[in-house]
Amino acid sequence: MKDFRNKVAAITGAASGMGRTLAVQLAQRGCHLALSDVNEAGLAETAQLVRQHGVTVTTVRVNVADREAMNAWADQVVRDHGKVNLIFNNAGVALGAFLETVKPEDFEWIMGINFWGVVWGTQAFLPHIKRAGEGHVINTSSLFGLLALPTQGTYNASKFAVRGFTEALRQELDLEKCGVSATCVHPGGIRTNIARDAKMDHSIEARTGSSAQAAKARFDKLLNTTTAESAARQILKAVERNQRRVLVGPDAKFLDTVVRLLGGWYQPLTTHFAKKGMLG
Repeated sequence: MKDFRNKVAAITGAASGMGRTLAVQLAQRGCHLALSDVNEAGLAETAQLVRQHGVTVTTVRVNVADREAMNAWADQVVRDHGKVNLIFNNAGVALGAFLETVKPEDFEWIMGINFWGVVWGTQAFLPHIKRAGEGHVINTSSLFGLLALPTQGTYNASKFAVRGFTEALRQELDLEKCGVSATCVHPGGIRTNIARDAKMDHSIEARTGSSAQAAKARFDKLLNTTTAESAARQILKAVERNQRRVLVGPDAKFLDTVVRLLGGWYQPLTTHFAKKGMLG
């Protein structure tokens, strides 16, 4: 997609972080917006920011893990805007826990938002995007969809799943030649609230002697390399270029190269650094 002007983009997780900056930058390019989040106050703030650019904006509170709600929202977007060209499945959450003892309800929670939210968003919007004749599906994985870290196994599982889903989707769309494409986004450390808002299982403190708050602070420091504004610019450029994958930030690019070179041998390194920093 070479031009966002007069297109319609739907964005999940639009109340803050990359979702908000994507909305602002798309509005600056003349793209109309359908925004969703569970944070209604933050969503209203985002809407106020983007309306300054003279585009049509609609908002709705949606839990992306709710398949029926996502289907209803996609239908509503088309009724409100007349069409939809892009879906940014951006909403995401984090969970720190050891895989042996993670609570089943916590594992289901993170998979519901990070993975099933992407699946439901794609399935809900893709038929409408195809009918528009031109469009793009943008699914947010992570640097942690390229490499694994101890205590991040649930997050890794969700983001590796998004990667596999999106790469297969892109190939299916290539086969169809329907005017729609897909890009998988792998952000590195982005300055957003995801680490500060993360859930931390009691096992983190029990096994490492480090408080959940201290673990959050270290994780937040790790995810503080690239601004959300810069991340949004890189993502939109990747959509314009129809890239299959976009590595956002220097840390994502560097560590992707490390994993490609070392294969499974990167794991002893990440375990070592986790002992020294993230868990220590």
